[in-house]
Amino acid sequence: MIRLKVIGTEWEVVSRLTGLKSNSSDENWKVTYITPVYGGWDLVAECTFTKLQELDKIVTFIRVDKDLSSWIEETTTLVSSKPDYPR
Repeated sequence: MIRLKVIGTEWEVVSRLTGLKSNSSDENWKVTYITPVYGGWDLVAECTFTKLQELDKIVTFIRVDKDLSSWIEETTTLVSSKPDYPR
């Protein structure tokens, strides 16, 4: 879940995160879906990963990327515990 500090940058964030994935052969994480939403949050992003450390890489990228960090005010991470969720 992503809350923006700069309203109107929804599609820039979508563009930046669409297709984001690991470049390392020993990791298997990627952003699978991102879209603007209405309500208390501005965007919802879905990602898949095989190790919890990979989730940390995704969240850290969002928080430290120069453009993203200037557009995003807050993130909240929700983790599904279902191991066989369809990808």
